[in-house]
Amino acid sequence: TALVDKIGLWKQHIHPDCDIKFTGNVSWVGKTSMEVKIHMLQLLDGGTYCPVLDATFVMVARDPENKRPAFVNPLIVETPEEEKIFNEGEKNKIRRLESSRASLLKVAPTADERNIIHNMFLNTLDSRTVSFRSRVLLPNSVWMQDTKLKGLEICHPQERNIFNRIFGGFLMRKAYELGWATAYSYGNSRPYVVAVDDIMFQKPVEIGSLLLLSSQVCYTEKNNIQVRVHSEVYDPGTRVHHTTNIFHFTFMIEKEIPDVVPKTYGESMLYLDGKRHFDSVMKENTT
Repeated sequence: TALVDKIGLWKQHIHPDCDIKFTGNVSWVGKTSMEVKIHMLQLLDGGTYCPVLDATFVMVARDPENKRPAFVNPLIVETPEEEKIFNEGEKNKIRRLESSRASLLKVAPTADERNIIHNMFLNTLDSRTVSFRSRVLLPNSVWMQDTKLKGLEICHPQERNIFNRIFGGFLMRKAYELGWATAYSYGNSRPYVVAVDDIMFQKPVEIGSLLLLSSQVCYTEKNNIQVRVHSEVYDPGTRVHHTTNIFHFTFMIEKEIPDVVPKTYGESMLYLDGKRHFDSVMKENTT
């Protein structure tokens, strides 16, 4: 698994006593990678299966002998419906490439984004002083630096996959639990996850690793909270940190929440990145 592109949840409650059905299919194929869609449905009282969750994964083929990329069989499209699904996969690939090129780690924010950050900066300046360093927090607001939660996991062998590395689902679960706790702590109310997106598996996690998880609220809008979880492996022998994953979670709370406010330039970039992910999720949910 190279990437969990997005996971969208359409129901807040999944009943533990009703049948669940999973369907999946390969939706797009390149030279060495493929997009796979998974749909989860649940049987309700009326006897019909209703959508509960949709997920999109990007898988990469590896040669078992040299671990290099391996070619995959092309996908044969036979019906108009299959052609539509394949074209959506091609659009998703283009969107991922454009998003990578427009990353705030590579290029400056857009003009509109710069105005958003500058207006937030001006609104938090202390009017009693003539200084850019003196900042005050507006009512019903929280500094971004005060929204962090951290955790540590020792990666035991029972969490390994067939490659004797730590299973990616275990990492996702731990990141989700910390992200959920962060949203719960921030909003003072039980949050519901709306979407998970853009989980890139940058580096495998070895058995016995010390996995450090750091969660932070990076964007808020009305009753929605965007949480970013950063996971890294720490080697006590060399004292070196290696980033393994970045997780993005969108939560909803049933009441208004405080606005999160960045204080530094780095936090401002986190804010804009969180806004981009949130806007993408909202656009996806309305189409």
